[in-house]
Amino acid sequence: MLFHSYLFIFVFFPVTLFLWYWLNRIGKHRFAQILLAVLSLVFYGYGHVSYIVLILVSVLVNWLTSSLIEWLDERGEEKSRAGTVVGIAGICFNIGLLFYFKYFDFFLTNINRLFSMDFPMKKIALPLGISFFTFQQISFVADRIMRKTEHYRMLDYINYVTFFPQLVAGPIVNHRDLVPQFQAIGTGERKVCGGSGEHILTGIRLFVLGMAKKVLLADKFGILADAGYLDVASLDAPAAFLVMLCYTFQIYFDFSGYCDMALGIAKLFRIDLPRNFDAPYRSCSVKEFWNRWHMTLNAFFTQYVYIPLGGSRRGLLRKLRNTMVVFLLSGIWHGAAWTFVLWGILHGLMLCLENFSWVEKIPRKLRWFFTFTFINLAWVLFRSNSISAAFMFYQKLFSFTNKGKIFELCSSIESSWNYPLGILAGKIGGNAAMLPFYCGIVLLLLLLAVMLCRGRETYVYVAEKEATAGKMFLLALLFTCSVVSLSGVTSFLYFNF
Repeated sequence: MLFHSYLFIFVFFPVTLFLWYWLNRIGKHRFAQILLAVLSLVFYGYGHVSYIVLILVSVLVNWLTSSLIEWLDERGEEKSRAGTVVGIAGICFNIGLLFYFKYFDFFLTNINRLFSMDFPMKKIALPLGISFFTFQQISFVADRIMRKTEHYRMLDYINYVTFFPQLVAGPIVNHRDLVPQFQAIGTGERKVCGGSGEHILTGIRLFVLGMAKKVLLADKFGILADAGYLDVASLDAPAAFLVMLCYTFQIYFDFSGYCDMALGIAKLFRIDLPRNFDAPYRSCSVKEFWNRWHMTLNAFFTQYVYIPLGGSRRGLLRKLRNTMVVFLLSGIWHGAAWTFVLWGILHGLMLCLENFSWVEKIPRKLRWFFTFTFINLAWVLFRSNSISAAFMFYQKLFSFTNKGKIFELCSSIESSWNYPLGILAGKIGGNAAMLPFYCGIVLLLLLLAVMLCRGRETYVYVAEKEATAGKMFLLALLFTCSVVSLSGVTSFLYFNF
């Protein structure tokens, strides 16, 4: 089920929210949590009932692993060491589950190619959100192995894993951030009802602004990006440049829009989720970019991979090695393809390069330009279906040819994107109009780049700007425009990861 669908907006979400508030208002806090867990499973399994079985098995195995560790710890030090082994087995289960559903066919493909074998493909469908809820549970089991956290009640734990706003595309929530909130609600310590209602207003604003990012911006940029990547061979340099920038903006507005909607929905349930973005395209280094982009994934790899490997404590070479390991895993996490692996390696190499002092001597504005250029070029590899397709795209981008392909691309959005770019592309044509047309495109993209580099994330805007009557009117107008545009929306990009 999609956040930006009629079923979710007008049926599932209001019904779930009403029942949540009603049960908490009459003091049935645990019943409210049971209902939330059940409806979260309905949300996850909508259209794919088998997904419910998968996530329940995953939750049960991890919770029983934690329970067994607890039982062994109570029986002395020798049994406690056995608990550590049980925990390691639990992590292996999670990795095995992820490998089977996400990487098994990729593994067989490469075995067949490398050894001239003919193993048949399983053609396993990738369950939604498996990378996200598996990483959340790995973090829990890892902390149980290190005895950094307690064993949780089953109801609190299943709500932590299945809470529907963050279930299928993050943010990746650490159990220490979410479980205590459910525990406090379950005991009545954290009040859901009452108060000023500020959380309701904040949640609505975050949800609507996030949906507008997705529906009115990401999906429109996606039309151009998809058209370009569908036929890379026909691109010329200006068209490739436009397609590259469009995907850069598409993936940002798509993923950050989802996270804004998730934060807004959770806020309406009186649950606080961690922030996942902080104006990433404003970054002046790749390291800064990863401190601003998908912040919860970066936090996971830092805490559970980089630091256990030694972090930066054992000299520069070890630090560089650990950095490369983290970004190799980050690339693999994003998808079962060599394009993702190479994308992760390139980011790792750039972070290693930034460890040298001479990089800091480059003027900040120039470092921003280099960083933004690298991110754009790397997104090409991320988006392409194969490494050969990515290199073909780079060839077109740096070919310095101009065949007017950009007009054909813009015509693909004219009927569905009534923005100045679409209007401009529809009204002019011919070689004589090339120069002003390109100037108009460049101007629009520069304005958007300025907005991204100097603008603020949605949650910062909502926190700083008071909800005046005028702003709420504009918000209602934005919601109406988004709902009207729902018939042409696509699923979120990170559903594929």
